[in-house]
Amino acid sequence: MISKNTICLWYDGAALDAATFYASIFPDSAVGRVLRAPGDYPSGQQGDVLTVEFTVLGIPCLGLNGGPAFKHSEAFSFQVATDDQAETDRLWQAIIDNGGEASACGWCKDRWGLSWQITPRALTAAITDPDPAAARRAFEAMMGMSKIDIALIEAARRG
Repeated sequence: MISKNTICLWYDGAALDAATFYASIFPDSAVGRVLRAPGDYPSGQQGDVLTVEFTVLGIPCLGLNGGPAFKHSEAFSFQVATDDQAETDRLWQAIIDNGGEASACGWCKDRWGLSWQITPRALTAAITDPDPAAARRAFEAMMGMSKIDIALIEAARRG
């Protein structure tokens, strides 16, 4: 059953591939119902995947194979809070190594163009430190990073 509020993500024929990938790397993620075309239609054939219900980190999503008309942008991203460097590295590398690309400040894109923020909880704690100088140092360190390095963030925070 579809949730009352579901994030719909547009893909160009790769919704099932994307959902399967997300389910393989993120905990509390799974591929659910796959709706296939019951007959031929102008841009496809009977049996083609139309939609895929899936969850990413417990968030209900619907992958829609809508064609090439629309692309993902940074205007929408998943922000994933990680607990340590090992989890940060694992998720970052899984996305990058599967045809994705690195960006700045913990952002990356998967091979389908969907943006992800792989954000260690330690980074959030550092840039919200009650000491404004410590927060600024951590923030400045983050601004020079692609994947977040927790040890460097903590060193900057300490001064």
